[in-house]
Amino acid sequence: MLTNISKLKINSTKTIQGFVENIRNKPNICFLVIKDVTGLLQITILKEKNPRFNELLEKLTSQSVITVKGKLISNPNVKLNGVELVPEWIRIETIAHLPLPIDENSLLDQRLDYRWLDLRSTKNQLIYQIQSYMVMKMKEWLFKKGFIEIHTPELISAASESGSEVFAIENYFGRKAYLAQSPQFYKQMAIAGGLEKVVVVQPVFRAENSKTAKHATEFTGFDLEFNGVKSCKDVMKLEEKLLTYMLSCVSKKYGQQIKDVFKKEVIVPTKAFPIMDLQDVYKELETKYGYTVSESEKGDINSEGERYVEKLAMEKYNSEFMFITGYSKEHRPFYHARNAKGQPDGYDLIWRGVEITSGARREHRYEVLKKQAIEKGLEKDVQFYLEFFKYGCAPHGGFGVGLDRLTMLLLGITIKEVEFAYRGPERLNP
Repeated sequence: MLTNISKLKINSTKTIQGFVENIRNKPNICFLVIKDVTGLLQITILKEKNPRFNELLEKLTSQSVITVKGKLISNPNVKLNGVELVPEWIRIETIAHLPLPIDENSLLDQRLDYRWLDLRSTKNQLIYQIQSYMVMKMKEWLFKKGFIEIHTPELISAASESGSEVFAIENYFGRKAYLAQSPQFYKQMAIAGGLEKVVVVQPVFRAENSKTAKHATEFTGFDLEFNGVKSCKDVMKLEEKLLTYMLSCVSKKYGQQIKDVFKKEVIVPTKAFPIMDLQDVYKELETKYGYTVSESEKGDINSEGERYVEKLAMEKYNSEFMFITGYSKEHRPFYHARNAKGQPDGYDLIWRGVEITSGARREHRYEVLKKQAIEKGLEKDVQFYLEFFKYGCAPHGGFGVGLDRLTMLLLGITIKEVEFAYRGPERLNP
């Protein structure tokens, strides 16, 4: 992009560079549509007046990259915004030799095989403009609250999430290592180090053999941790304010485009997110929808239950969001603090029928944390982590949001379409 197509002025002379989106080469006239990340522009060439372009036009193929200098003029007959560029000169930068046509009608796996072509579509480029804006606005809000950004290791010596599968690296210079399932341990190391409020945005890895529209083996986590937490309600309140601010900003800037392109409404919450205990949720799901699970399954909730929670949240509270608390300790990590009932003081946040967040008040007392690690059979594996808490640590809590899943739900598409280069059980390329 040498200039912003969307901001060109009538009668201005500019140099444009982009992909050739379309070619209509007729005997006396040629129409080219050139595309960059900011938009589309028609280039009109009268061949009799400009014979110098004829040889070049014969070589040109769709998706080739060209640079064009010319004058932008108004033409109400042009469908693309009523303007066209009349070129002074054209230079071919690269000729595209396309293996096969790639567009939105192609099979998704075929599009992913040629992801670098698939990314050229206006729809896909809009995904990353929106996601980039989401991250910027969430960071903006957090930075104003005193948070700082840190970057934590992705190669670690022990699994960081006991409830999820982990990728092991068998020979890390003669010993075993793992790919981080979250930055959890190091967020808490930052709190123990006196940083007080931290945010981490980076890849995380889950060795789950799940082939669903919402699962990936590598995704981008948006994690934060902060001190001064008295209960998980403090963490929930911060997340609620953060997401509401982000959605408000996205609605203002991209709401209409999201509606036009993805057929989804950006709904900005206007009241507090409802909170329900997991056992109360199960009672409501059985009463209202006849949905039941065995007693042994009631310490957690599965994907089907989450979809029913979407209906419950809308019908009972007119809310797309619902916080669920009261998960059993068997289904929560050892580092979650526990309340007076012995339950983990944590929550999941369900949005549009999918879990997007796990959050909690953390256990900051060394002896209690060590005991809970022993309960899970993890004391030796997390010895380095336990060391953080021997030297004093403030009460704290935090949460992690899957950024790709958040974008997926906002736009109503799949995780494969959202991720820049999707990673799942059957895909490691491109």
